[in-house]
Amino acid sequence: MMNPKSQTLNLFPAVFVFLLLCAQPSQATKDSSKGQVKLQNHRVGSSVIFPVSGNVYPLGYYYVLLNIGNPPKLFDLDIDTGSDLTWVQCDAPCNGCTKPRDSQYKPNHNTLPCSHLLCSGLDLPQSKPCDDPEDQCDYEIGYSDHASSVGALVSDEFPLRLENGSTMHPHLTFGCGYDQQSPGPHPPPPTAGILGLGRGKVSISSQLSSLGVTKNVIVHCLSHNGKGGFLSIGDELVPSSGVTWTSLSLKPPSKNYKTGPAELLFDEKATGVKGVNFVFDSGSSYTYFNAEAYRAVLDLVRKDLKGKALKDTKEDKSLPVCWKDKRALKSVHDVKKYFKTISLRFGGSQKFQIPPESYLIITEKGNVCLGILNGTEIGLENYNIIGDISFQGIMMIYDNEKQRIGWIPSDCDKLPNVDQDNGGDLSEEEAYPRGFGLIGELFTGTDASKNTKDGEL
Repeated sequence: MMNPKSQTLNLFPAVFVFLLLCAQPSQATKDSSKGQVKLQNHRVGSSVIFPVSGNVYPLGYYYVLLNIGNPPKLFDLDIDTGSDLTWVQCDAPCNGCTKPRDSQYKPNHNTLPCSHLLCSGLDLPQSKPCDDPEDQCDYEIGYSDHASSVGALVSDEFPLRLENGSTMHPHLTFGCGYDQQSPGPHPPPPTAGILGLGRGKVSISSQLSSLGVTKNVIVHCLSHNGKGGFLSIGDELVPSSGVTWTSLSLKPPSKNYKTGPAELLFDEKATGVKGVNFVFDSGSSYTYFNAEAYRAVLDLVRKDLKGKALKDTKEDKSLPVCWKDKRALKSVHDVKKYFKTISLRFGGSQKFQIPPESYLIITEKGNVCLGILNGTEIGLENYNIIGDISFQGIMMIYDNEKQRIGWIPSDCDKLPNVDQDNGGDLSEEEAYPRGFGLIGELFTGTDASKNTKDGEL
């Protein structure tokens, strides 16, 4: 039982964000933080690197393996820079979980009280005072693809091997999710949960930084050929030169990696689409443009294809817009000559380039499909999301220390000083092309409450 004091979980109305329960730390919280003083006083400043497995198509997501607990237990977690809460499927018992009970996290009287700093310090206007400071900290989080997780915040050991050779066992806070819902058209992912890497205080990178284990810098590099790539927390892998940087948006405050306005270019020529804000989200399989930007790109692509060998096809339902050739295609390189590079120009000269191989998909039917989708049609309003398809072959750097985001073309097949056998393989599981990993508070007109119910632990 997760909460020995109560059999029933009292859920507040769903708001697609954590339920904020109290503002002042309890004595128990203060005492629990004393065990981390040595970490704070001894700043290691190293990095931890994880092999990444997965692909954009057909699997539809990327994941890492992470040990939690003592003795440690391995969990596969979907990497998501679009949200900050890490959660795992939780045997409390679990509703809507995809993992068998022996592969779920088992809480052991380690729930956090609602007076804990990470429960009460999320800076949300929907805060509700604690009825009892020692009540467990419950959370409810929803994503903009209508998936959701309900559970309680817990704390446990995360055994980590750092790049400087040291090992550490920091206690980190995460969600023990005992009610998962995924009402969308795709099956829920077979992973055990989400690794939240957003900008909020509860993200794993923020917690490791506050303990002095690593810098609050996230690096991921996704392979073009389906081999996965690598993920790093810390700044050791950041190149000293050659990185293109642009500032993160600070107003209004955001837990997502949102940049300032950019201009959309096609084949290095202006499209007339300007002032576009982008969110960089590794929880999204594909890239999403608002209606104006999407229509501009689609019209230009179709104009280039007039008179060429590729013809529209409605037979392939993999993505909304697909083309077929006279023969089944095997690689994007077979048709790359028909497509142009798309670029996002930030400020003066900073460009994020999306070549054809970073926005096209070759399907199992041998067709080529556009991996840029119309976000306005599916409820993203005016938001524009750069997803995994456009991250391939690029080292992405989320620098929370300097409030900037950077990128540099890289060979993501080579894992720096990491044993590649640690990765695992889920490639035979049913594909789950995640729509977007963004926490749903960004968008209006959505309601997680219809996907969740009050329950008992």
